[in-house]
Amino acid sequence: MALMPVAEALATVLADIAPLPEEMVALEAAHGRVLARDLTALRTQPPAAMSAMDGYAVRAADVTTVPTRLTVIGEVAAGRPFDRALREGEAARIFTGGVVPDGADAIIIQEDTTREGDVVVIGEPARPGRHIRPAGTDFRADDVLLRKGRRLTGRDLALAAAMNHPALPVHRRPKVALLATGDELVAPGGDPGPGQIVCSNGYALRAMAEGEGAEVIDLGMVGDRLEETRAAIRRARDGGANMLVTTGGASVGDHDMVQAALKAEGVEIAFWKVAIRPGKPVMNGRLGAMRVLGLPGNPVSSYICGFLFGVPLIRALSGRTEPLATETAILAVELPANDSRQDYMRATLTNGPDGLPVATPVGSQDSSLLRSLSNAGALIVRPPQAPAAAAGSRCVILKLPL
Repeated sequence: MALMPVAEALATVLADIAPLPEEMVALEAAHGRVLARDLTALRTQPPAAMSAMDGYAVRAADVTTVPTRLTVIGEVAAGRPFDRALREGEAARIFTGGVVPDGADAIIIQEDTTREGDVVVIGEPARPGRHIRPAGTDFRADDVLLRKGRRLTGRDLALAAAMNHPALPVHRRPKVALLATGDELVAPGGDPGPGQIVCSNGYALRAMAEGEGAEVIDLGMVGDRLEETRAAIRRARDGGANMLVTTGGASVGDHDMVQAALKAEGVEIAFWKVAIRPGKPVMNGRLGAMRVLGLPGNPVSSYICGFLFGVPLIRALSGRTEPLATETAILAVELPANDSRQDYMRATLTNGPDGLPVATPVGSQDSSLLRSLSNAGALIVRPPQAPAAAAGSRCVILKLPL
């Protein structure tokens, strides 16, 4: 089977994806969730003209020259509106957030006044509208303020609360089942035997999935045995996983059981080789509504392919449409010409003199080296057959998740 180009593989992974259904969640539980519908304001904010400062509400026509003496007829605090309109020669003590009384059209801040019993002496001419927040300054009822597909920040929740929404319509969180395969794996804290390694891939993939808002189902580790692998695939399906991610066993060696197990369980394999470095043995398929992504066992390959293919899939299931965002950087060193596979080189980033980051490839790009992956902040993207690139030239990068 020929190697599939990265863009074609990603398009295949995302083909026919529909966002998961809507559910209502309480406002306090909506952080990081994705809106399933446009959200309109249920009220006007502010609902009436309000003072932006502590001072006195006045009629501007009464304060054209200074000093001016006005009779104070009452007090307006936030949440306690005044009960009558101002008349000529009158003022009302007002505090920030207080509703401007009828008849008043300006606020004189308290620093520009002197109080003499029931009289206030105004030392600054008034201007109509000064220090007043008109009704609807922020938004009005029925304004669409948050759009479908937006991943909600804490700032968005504050806005939704001000819009008077106690609960929000969001897409269900994707359930991502993670399965590590291989006789060589032992759990962290274990005692690896000859030829064994500590299983690490799942921790990075879990953090990545949860960082994108997914719910993770940990299927643990299975050895290189067909029936064990098949049983784990069934657990993912029966547990309602929207997405199954396997690591290891994605190639065609005698001990690589993942592809055989997937096919035996009825998974339709769309591809299993991609023109990418690192991570050529990447699989994609589906079992009913469950999407399947088979990642290589090498930890760097697993992480980078999970980032490039798994993150966009989680976003699509969540109702988000934004792709992974590329940026421009400056190469710190010369790079040789590339071959037929799209290359994703781990790199560190430093600030450049012209505002662009400077990308420096980490030492070895071997796909087993986790220390260099941990130190990297970005991937330098090199297309197939890219010519040699000089130090100081521009390159394309993908910043890695924090």
